[in-house]
Amino acid sequence: MATTPEEEHMQNLRSRATELFIREEWNPSIEAYSQFITLCTHHLSLPQSHFTSVKLRKSLCIALCNRAEAKSRLRELNSALDDCDYALQVDGSHFKTLVCKGKILLSLNRYSMALHCFKMAHLDPQANGNVDFLGFWQKCRKFEFLSRTGFLDLSDWVSNGFPGKAPELAEYIGAIQIRKSEISGRGIFVTKDIDAGSLILITKAIAMERSMLTGKDLSEDIQLVMWKNFVDKVVELVRKCHKTRDLIEKLSIGGNEDELDVPDVDLFRPESIGEMNSRDEIDMVKLLAILDVNSLTEEAVSANVLRKNNDCYGVGLWLLPSFINHSCSPNVRHLHVGDYLIVHASRDLKADEELTIAYYDPLSLLNKRRDMSVTWGIQCRCKRCKFEVDVLYHKKELKEIEIGIEKGMDVGSLVYKLEEQMKRWKLRGKERGYMRASFWSLYSEAYGSEKCMKKWGRRIPILEAVVDSITDAVGSDHRVLKILNEELKKKGSASSGDGNLEMEKVFRLGREVYGKVMKKHAMRKLLELCNAD
Repeated sequence: MATTPEEEHMQNLRSRATELFIREEWNPSIEAYSQFITLCTHHLSLPQSHFTSVKLRKSLCIALCNRAEAKSRLRELNSALDDCDYALQVDGSHFKTLVCKGKILLSLNRYSMALHCFKMAHLDPQANGNVDFLGFWQKCRKFEFLSRTGFLDLSDWVSNGFPGKAPELAEYIGAIQIRKSEISGRGIFVTKDIDAGSLILITKAIAMERSMLTGKDLSEDIQLVMWKNFVDKVVELVRKCHKTRDLIEKLSIGGNEDELDVPDVDLFRPESIGEMNSRDEIDMVKLLAILDVNSLTEEAVSANVLRKNNDCYGVGLWLLPSFINHSCSPNVRHLHVGDYLIVHASRDLKADEELTIAYYDPLSLLNKRRDMSVTWGIQCRCKRCKFEVDVLYHKKELKEIEIGIEKGMDVGSLVYKLEEQMKRWKLRGKERGYMRASFWSLYSEAYGSEKCMKKWGRRIPILEAVVDSITDAVGSDHRVLKILNEELKKKGSASSGDGNLEMEKVFRLGREVYGKVMKKHAMRKLLELCNAD
């Protein structure tokens, strides 16, 4: 039977769209497929048509699926999902569309919905031996498990020295709520007891910009270029995704936060659906204020970065971590893996306890911390600062020790003097830990000097006691972990009778610094790499 001019036109249009699609010319292919889809829909709506209905429906399904794929390549993901849903209305078991929809949902971190699509597609005979499909299905199952349980194991990647790109992770939100905070504005609170090292959040940056460090610091010009590129990425994203824009606008712009609404944490879950209505132009003044207040750098004092090359500087925006308030006695730390930020407990947490992180160095003197708080535009009222201000700030003995540090006096004698003063002032428990953390530079220099330890080793506390005291008071820190591990290697404790117990202490501290993301053999490798830096 001869084809009609209209049929020939549709065949040419479909061939043209397919050719553009194969050449990865996404916008022209979308336009061509749209014309074809419009014609298909029109003929299917006619009561009588010379087109074969079954054949036309199949062609429509393929066209919608390919248009969805092209849109997904342009990150027009919500529109791509609409095309998939339309195609599945035509044929609910269409293999290619189910896979396409699963891939889009996976990229949107909607793991359970993606897994449902892949399970449906797996029933089709085309799934047998389809390597690409099986790879996506396996990846989705892995991510769905991680997003549900928070169980992450980076052991192989760490043990092998961080080969290739950083592993892709799944988003995870643990047992937390956003509430009004006594510290400042709003904060994040845990809703159940959490052990030290346990993961609380895994979240990917909304946008990220990095630059290689050619010297000790980035020049001001490079930082300005980085910031402009970073802002441009955020602007492009909020123009494409209204949900992301809504969530960013819930962040603080600084100043008085008492009047701000407290958003439900469920809004930040990937499965939640944002508003899709049209919006006004982006308020750039507000957006820049939000980015200025909430953007984080990878080299922050309470963060560690897992990667092979540390000569890299990155700035990014992570939504939920932006609600975590500061404390000089923090209880969580950050771990960066690629564009993902992992928030984990640096010590045991009780239900209803607020998460806090150190915006600036907690292992520093009160005066330096107060100067940094001015830079950050905050006023720290944590228990540690209150204790140091109310009880110790005017003690002349502390002033003398600080002057001794400035003059380069014998660090062993200064540690001894501080320890004796704490005995006279009858400081106990966390109070001693606070003081030792504030004067950490003294302790680390003393314990790192063989000459000093020969002279003062019997008159000052052993390193392990100081480490326990500091971590109990202000949480774990990679510098404390490093010096403890170095001391263990000096002693050769691994071969002594107490070696296992002491190594267990190092592993425990390692979990508090890096989180429970690797097994012991990987932690041992990581500590070796850290000591080599």
